[in-house]
Amino acid sequence: MIVVDKIDDVRKIVKKQKSQGMSIGLVPTMGYLHEGHLSLVKKAKENSDFVCASIFVNPIQFGPNEDYDKYPRDVKRDVKLLEENGCDLVFIPSVEEMYPNERLTTVSVSKITNKLCGAYRPGHFVGVCTVVTKLFNIFTPDIAVFGQKDAQQVAVIKKMVDDLNIPVKIIKAPIVREKDGLALSSRNIYLDADERKAALVLSKSLKEAKIMLEKGEKNASLIINIVKEVLKQEPLCEIQYVSCVHPDTLEDLTTIDDRALIALACYIGKTRLIDNLLWGEDI
Repeated sequence: MIVVDKIDDVRKIVKKQKSQGMSIGLVPTMGYLHEGHLSLVKKAKENSDFVCASIFVNPIQFGPNEDYDKYPRDVKRDVKLLEENGCDLVFIPSVEEMYPNERLTTVSVSKITNKLCGAYRPGHFVGVCTVVTKLFNIFTPDIAVFGQKDAQQVAVIKKMVDDLNIPVKIIKAPIVREKDGLALSSRNIYLDADERKAALVLSKSLKEAKIMLEKGEKNASLIINIVKEVLKQEPLCEIQYVSCVHPDTLEDLTTIDDRALIALACYIGKTRLIDNLLWGEDI
């Protein structure tokens, strides 16, 4: 596996691979990798010839009171995991490499970024869209893989790519969970033993929603209330939001006719966790 930290080096390597007829896959990450990230690498390998990953904790997608400085990092471990899982190239830039000058240009997707997590993290998706656009320009990938756990991010990136005619196919990969149901997240490391146990209420609440949907329930408000009632049973859980929206537009649903996304964000102690249930669509 090739490890580089300069944009020019990425471009030279990718250009060479493309000249040999290789298709390029990209998995953008912020590092501290877990099996969820590695499933994205696997999906990229299934859909491209030369798999690239980036490890970059992007400062401009963190708010002033968020966890940029303490966000978990272990680059040596990440590189080893990527190599073991068949990644061909990993790009690990410094902040100065990605943002060498005063930033006068950003990329913003309106409307769908004002909902769900975006309603509580102003500026977050401007940071996400800006860095992802930069990575797309650096790698010029044929496909890029994102995890369904960050469902809003997937919807936003897909819309951005469509609106800006960026020639990359966005592929989403299913949520990867622990055996007990907890969605894998780099932030799970923040949870102590009691909080880790309490965090299971997120997936438990979504299981209840799934049961109701399987029984034919179509009332979105009723589904939301069921999820909230389960979450409220856990004293360590503070609900930020529970929503039922269309997976692509993120518009609120009143009736669930076919596809739906049940998305939630909660604080378990001081740790903010997200989870979701995608209904009516196989990934």
